[in-house]
Amino acid sequence: MVVPANLTPQYRAAESRYKAARSAAERRAALEEMLATIPKHKGTEKMQADLKRRLARARQEEETRSARHGYTVKVEPEGAAQVVILGPPNAGKSSLLAAFTRAEPAVGEYPFTTTRPQPGMMPYEDVQVQLVDLPPITREHLDSWMPNVVAAADAAILAIDPTSSEVPDDVEAVRERLAGVRVQLVGALPEDGDPRDTYLPTLAVITKLDRARREDLEVLGELYGGEFPLVSVSVATRAGFEAFKVAVWRRLQLLRVYAKPPGKPADRTAPFVLPEGSTVLDLAELVHRELAEKLAFARLWGGKLDGQRVSRDFELRDRDVVELHG
Repeated sequence: MVVPANLTPQYRAAESRYKAARSAAERRAALEEMLATIPKHKGTEKMQADLKRRLARARQEEETRSARHGYTVKVEPEGAAQVVILGPPNAGKSSLLAAFTRAEPAVGEYPFTTTRPQPGMMPYEDVQVQLVDLPPITREHLDSWMPNVVAAADAAILAIDPTSSEVPDDVEAVRERLAGVRVQLVGALPEDGDPRDTYLPTLAVITKLDRARREDLEVLGELYGGEFPLVSVSVATRAGFEAFKVAVWRRLQLLRVYAKPPGKPADRTAPFVLPEGSTVLDLAELVHRELAEKLAFARLWGGKLDGQRVSRDFELRDRDVVELHG
C-alpha cells in the first residue's frame, strides 16, 4: 500500500522556486523551505531523506563558492548516485575502491594512506555508481572538510576489518565522530528524526573475508547484521563481488526507467534514475518541465503491464518502460 504524500501548497511553491533557482543561495533557501513545509509522515520518509541530502549538497556548494580562506573540498557527483566509503584506518577502504572501479588509490598496510577524496565509477548493469574513498576516521582524527562531503552523499559504505584487534571499538568511533557532527549512519531512515541531522543510508561491508576467522564473522554479523544491511567481500579472492554490487544498488533505493518515444522502440542504453516511490509525473519532470506540465497519461511496459494506459500518479518500478503522452 502506498501512503499518499499530500504535499501542501507551501511545499509546492517552494519546489517551484527550487526548480527556477539560478544560484546556490536560492537553491539552498528553497530546499530549506521544502524541508520545513513537507508533511512529516511515513509517506514522505524517502522524500525527506532526499531533501536532506540535496540540502547538504546545496550548503556545501554555497560554502565552497563563498570560502575565501582555508581548505575546502567538494566531490562532484557523477553517475546514478554517490556513495562514500567510510571506516577506521586499514579497514580495506582503498582496496574496495580499486577492486570495483578503475581508480588507482594508494593502498598500504599503514594508517592514513588516503588523505584526500578518491572517486571512482563502479558499473552496475546499465548504470554507473560513484564510489568515493575518504580518509579514515578515529576518535582523535576527523578532517574538517569531511562532514560536508559525507552529508552530501546518497549513501555510505561502512568498512569493517574482521582481522583488526580494535574491532568493533574502531568502527564505533567512526559512527560516534560522525554523529557528533550531526551525520547519522543508519540502516533505516527514522520515522521522526531530528531535522538538524543528516541520516545517511549505510551498508556495512566486512572486508578481508579470506583472512577472517569464522567466529569473528559470526560476532560481527550479530553486532551489525540486525542494524545494517551486511555483506562480506574478499578483494584477494573476489568472493562476494556480485553480492556487493547488488547490495550497494539496493541500499540506494533507486529505480531505472526507460523512456519510449511514441511509435519508436525504448531507449535501453541510458535509463532515467529516480528514487523508489517515484511516479510517472516525477519521470516527466525529469525528462522536461514542459512535458510534465502537459502530461495527460502514459503507457507502461513492466511487470504484468504490457502497454496499458496509466495515470500521472502511477508508481514506477525498476526497469519499467514508459511512453509519455501530453
